[in-house]
Amino acid sequence: MENKLFATAYIRELEAEYTSTKKCLERIPESAYGFKPHPKSMEMGYLTLLVAEIPLWVAVMVEEGEIDFLTFKHLETRERNAVLRHYDESIQRAKTALQNATEESLAKEFRLLNNGHLLYAQPMIEAIGSTINHWVHHRGQLTVYMRLNDIAVPSIYGPSADDKSFG
Repeated sequence: MENKLFATAYIRELEAEYTSTKKCLERIPESAYGFKPHPKSMEMGYLTLLVAEIPLWVAVMVEEGEIDFLTFKHLETRERNAVLRHYDESIQRAKTALQNATEESLAKEFRLLNNGHLLYAQPMIEAIGSTINHWVHHRGQLTVYMRLNDIAVPSIYGPSADDKSFG
């Protein structure tokens, strides 16, 4: 029963972060996808797709118990509406997976692989929380890229310098 309570809390957390994240994704022009603030940084396009896709990781984690970087299928597009659709689908699939998760599936170990080689393993319920934190971290990174490109940063947890309302 405890794991199902965590699953319910994670659904609420996904819902709480949904709108702020979508407002960011809606503002990224396709023309900015090649921007990198530093040679070691990822491109804005990759980061945008990553932020749109991380909720899908939650679904795959719960449904399959592992993710392999080699075989995980990423969306490849620069088209804003496709990114937004993918984001909405990723959120919905994550919420559905968590709603349908059993105590047994949430008690299992999650494994992250690269070409079949184990990178790390941790209890599923902890891995889900870490993944949501990872998603929020990358959204924050995306807002820095937005600022560096004079793209208006939306309110997230309160007013931003660009968007003084909470809407």
